[in-house]
Amino acid sequence: VLAAAGSAIGLGAIWKFPYTAGTNGGAVFFLLFLIFTILVALPVQLAEFYIGRTGGKNAIDSFKVLRPGSQWPWVGRMGVAACFILLSFYSVVGGWVLNYVVHSFTGEIHAGADFEALFGKTISSPFGSLFYQGLFMLITIWVVKGGVSDGIEKANRVLMPGLFILFIALAIRSLTLPGAMEGVAFLLKPDWSYLKPGTMLTALGQAFSALRIRGAPLIPHASYLGQDQAMLRSGHLPLWRNG
Repeated sequence: VLAAAGSAIGLGAIWKFPYTAGTNGGAVFFLLFLIFTILVALPVQLAEFYIGRTGGKNAIDSFKVLRPGSQWPWVGRMGVAACFILLSFYSVVGGWVLNYVVHSFTGEIHAGADFEALFGKTISSPFGSLFYQGLFMLITIWVVKGGVSDGIEKANRVLMPGLFILFIALAIRSLTLPGAMEGVAFLLKPDWSYLKPGTMLTALGQAFSALRIRGAPLIPHASYLGQDQAMLRSGHLPLWRNG
């Protein structure tokens, strides 16, 4: 469950959600996001959990166990292909994050710094992007080679509490900035003029992203769950963490 939560909580919650909410009406987007998460994304997530736990294998072979001789394994194959496509994006951004961490120790990241110039000339430079993307991939391979239990879950025992602490620190710091209460009001007081098809579609996509409903990655995670594991509670953990 912890490994599945780790796969669901990341750039979509930290990076994408704030600016997506800010450009789509704030409170209206947040309300639609909650509705779609509970009514659409969570049931799909639970379905993946049941497929993984019943099949007891990876995203492709679980379908073979449940429906042998059918075309359903192609759903798993498409999911695996989608994960490779996502990796091409996440690995670049993960490299940027590592690069920012390194530069934070050099003193280049501080209040009043020219972040646009830092990103354009250093973080996203061809050499910097390739080097830190490669470093990020090496770290990823080192963690994933241990499997879900001995690799991803062990790493998340340290990383997830650390992320939770950072979330609290960011929330406290955000509330101390000028105009913080206006931002809170924007997020909690709906402006119904933003209730548009585009906003609904974006909120639906964010809901799927928040619960990792893309590429069928939750099927192999669920294969590690015992038959006595409560599926609904397992699904609520990533949902609560993303909220």
